[in-house]
Amino acid sequence: MARVQLVMPDEDHDRYVRQARLEGMSLNAWLRAAAREHLDKRRAIRRFESPADVQEFFVSCAARESAGTEPDWNDHLRIMHESRGQGAAEA
Repeated sequence: MARVQLVMPDEDHDRYVRQARLEGMSLNAWLRAAAREHLDKRRAIRRFESPADVQEFFVSCAARESAGTEPDWNDHLRIMHESRGQGAAEA
């Protein structure tokens, strides 16, 4: 098993130790778990490898969207303008 030495600010060390204790772990085990979790999250991100992958991504996004049409920009502006006055105190 490899041994790794870390240099970190005291504040970070204190925070990590406190969190490790809250989770019932040693600092060593907590740091390993945090690193493993970080790598697992990165591994779960699928990277585009070709233009076909990009096209497939956008097709899947479009398929998830509702069948309705998006409101006109002027409708958005009107709704935002109306909502700004709601809840405001009367002068």
